[in-house]
Formats: sequence, C-alpha cells, structure tokens
Amino acid sequence: MSKVVCFGEIMLRLQPYNYERFIQAERVQFSFGGAEANVAVSLANFGVDIAYVTKLPAHMVGQAAINSLRRYGVDTSKVVRGGDRVGIYFNEKGASQRPSICTYDRAHSAISEAKKEDFDWESIFSGAEWFHFTGITPALSENVLEICKEACQVAKKKGVKISCDVNYRSKLWSKEAARGAMTALSEYIDMIIVNEEDAKIVFGIEADKTDVNTGKLNKEGYEEVARKLMEQFRFSEVAITLRESKSASDNDWSGLLYDGKECLFSKVYPVHIVDRIGGGDSFAAGLIYSFLKGDNSRKALEFAVAASTLKHSIEGDYNMVTVPEVEKLAGGDSSGRVQR
Repeated sequence: MSKVVCFGEIMLRLQPYNYERFIQAERVQFSFGGAEANVAVSLANFGVDIAYVTKLPAHMVGQAAINSLRRYGVDTSKVVRGGDRVGIYFNEKGASQRPSICTYDRAHSAISEAKKEDFDWESIFSGAEWFHFTGITPALSENVLEICKEACQVAKKKGVKISCDVNYRSKLWSKEAARGAMTALSEYIDMIIVNEEDAKIVFGIEADKTDVNTGKLNKEGYEEVARKLMEQFRFSEVAITLRESKSASDNDWSGLLYDGKECLFSKVYPVHIVDRIGGGDSFAAGLIYSFLKGDNSRKALEFAVAASTLKHSIEGDYNMVTVPEVEKLAGGDSSGRVQR
C-alpha cells in the first residue's frame, strides 16, 4: 500500500499502575506515545508503508522511543537525532465519575526546538501519497509551526494528500493562537478531523443544543458544522468524532464523515473504557487506511469508528488491532466472545 508520512512529537508516558493516583503511587509504568506516532503504529499494524518524522535526542531514552516504533514496523529512517530532551506526559487514569488527568512536561523537548533546516521535505515525501499531522505539533513552538507550514507546502506541491486532526490542547496554546495557526494551515489540508469541541474553539463553528459536559449531543447539528467547515476551507472531507460521555469509564462513541456529497453518521458503540488515549488517533488511521485502499466514504467511516472503538479496550497509546479484527466489529460482531 502507498507510503504515508506522519510528523509530530513522540513522548515518554508515565502512569501509576491500575487506577492509582499519583499522590498515592509508589511506582509507575512507562511507555511511549503521541498523536502522530499513534497513527503511524496503527497504520503499520494495518500493513501500510508508514514513515514517522520527528527529532529525538541521541541518548538512550531517545533510542527507546525509536525502538518502540520500529517494533511495529514503522520506518524511522527520517527521524533527526539531536537536542537534549524527550517530552514527558504524566497520565492519571480516571474511573467512574473521576476524570483522567494529563500533565505535560515537554518544554524544551528536541522537536519543540527543531529548526527548518533539520528536515528535507523534498526527500521525505519522495514516493509518498499521504501526509498526516495534528494541531498538537504546530502548538509546540513558533519554529515548529513554520516547519509544519513548509511540510504542507512541499506536500501540496508534490501532490501528496494532507490530513490533520485538529486536537486542540489548551495547555499548549491559546484559542486565539490556535485559530490563527490552524486557519492558515487549513489552506493546505485536504481532510480535516475534529471533535465536538475543536470546531467551536478553533474555528468558531458549533452545533446547536450540545453540551459536551453532560454528554448530550445533537448529531444533526454536526452536519451543519461539517458543511460550514467545508464551505469555509474547501476540504475534501470533514470527519468528526462524537463522544457521549456517561462517565470516565463509559462512553458512547461514533463518528461523522462529510465528503461534500452526503453527510454520513456511523453506528454508535457503547464502550467500557480501559484506556481512551489514542482513540481519536485510531479513528484518523482508520480513515487513512480505508481511503488509501479505495473504500467509499461509508466503508471508511465504519472502519475508522470500529478501529477506534477497539482502541478504547487497549492499554497504552498504540492501537494493537488487525484489519480482520476491525472488519469483524464493523461487520456487526460486537459480542466479545472468546475466540477459539
């Protein structure tokens, strides 16, 4: 399958065991993850030729991050080595009515201090068909914003399709900064992915009669959101993840896809959450995989939602599922019966 390039920051994830809080924990477990890295691993597990681009220190922690990607078949040959820090995030898993808490320690990470000359995008995009990044990456620093813009310009010139998951993070930048940057980058983006908050916060477009804090969504309102985004920015596709939060442990999960012709809603999955981090990234990977394969919009949406539903059952950032497992769920088998 055609080559995909992902660009972003991979971080060290530190988390207490089980559902302990940091104030009570005496030991933590570590793994690696990050929005675009999560997409890359998902695509590698689906059999896609995928390259991940970032900057990491040459020390052992940086190498461990690279090894975590190589383990699943991600091409890391374009990773730049240098800088001093691997970004860290501390994750405290929520349960029932107690929400999860994510605390960043990513200032002065190698990628946030990268320079434009670190990346030869002409070479990186050689043979590529798709480029994916998220709104987290340009939020890291002004120089990384400029790197993202240059990458998009080169990708567009070479006819590479560009997708972006907006992924607004209030701990990284203000609404005003996000709106200015993402509006400018949207000139290059083909497929945009947002959640129920991103469209309102970043683009000023919102659905009527929706309160994300109560978990009540007016899904028909999101059709209008998708249409407005398409009209304003001329995207080829607008995808929206729809999370109806009953508690930190139980959500209803679905998605919307608008391709300029029709607005499609997926089936809704009730999910009991093991780990929700990476759910949206798995949705993005599912869409990319399906569209590269030549699937129509309906099939791509159902595959993406099924893939991201399964991710909620898996510990860690990465989605450890195969194409047949996703297709089985998308086809209607959600029994969870033991496979023998």
